[in-house]
Amino acid sequence: MQNLLEFLQKYHHWFLFVVLEVISLIMLFSYNSYHNSVWLSTANAAVGTVNEGRAEMESFFMLSKMNESLTKRNFYLERQLAQMRRLYSETTGDTSAFRQEMMFLKQFHLVPAKVVTNELNRSDNLLTINRGADDGVGVGMGVACGQGLVGVTYLVSDHFSVVIPVLNTSSRISCAIRGYNYFGVLRWDGKDAGVAYLEDIPRHARFKRGDWVETNGYSSIFPPGVLVGKIETVYNSRDGLSYRVKVRLSTDFGRLRDVVVINDPTVAERAKLLQSARDSLKLNVKE
Repeated sequence: MQNLLEFLQKYHHWFLFVVLEVISLIMLFSYNSYHNSVWLSTANAAVGTVNEGRAEMESFFMLSKMNESLTKRNFYLERQLAQMRRLYSETTGDTSAFRQEMMFLKQFHLVPAKVVTNELNRSDNLLTINRGADDGVGVGMGVACGQGLVGVTYLVSDHFSVVIPVLNTSSRISCAIRGYNYFGVLRWDGKDAGVAYLEDIPRHARFKRGDWVETNGYSSIFPPGVLVGKIETVYNSRDGLSYRVKVRLSTDFGRLRDVVVINDPTVAERAKLLQSARDSLKLNVKE
């Protein structure tokens, strides 16, 4: 005991230096937005590398089941596509609409990725994927999976990206009811991981339980038609001026592994054009 006290007394200035250094670093990263952003990016890359290894190990033991599921899904999709093409040609004698739809989809570049971390039990859930700026991923890009909608990229490093999923109370995604074109904003209330709510649906809208909800393509993030889920219940909004629709999500976030990042090369051009229009309107108002 005496030796320990003598050791602490002899080197107490070094211990004091370490404590003060830690306090200064905490204050630096807590109250400086730039350093905080650098710290988050560095920590995200380091943690992402570790979690990627763990996710790859888990995926290895699931490869057999995943390959079987993917094979079946591809088979069914190919059969449905062939049948739709044949039926449309027989009905109209024209395949131009089909070709136009395929050309529209080709403008989107899909970046495949794997989920390396995933949260479900928080109100501000985040997930991390193993693709970043070096793979063509940028901030504000849509993320989807084979089952449907996932979220939007929020923070991007060279090799990893953090995604704000639908299961985050700050998520806001424009969606519509399939076949009716009534659109609203999809939000999560922080409770059930399998349910979200489509809000601000107009009172004159006519739809029913069991109808599908999908992205409407009005934003520059998602193309139209990305599946969101199925309507379970319809409520009145708090002010009684619109509907609040309970949606059973098609994406199972608890089993989420493989996703795609939707990169639309035309986004930058459209954003620049929209900003120019806004600037022009501001100048006209001032005049």
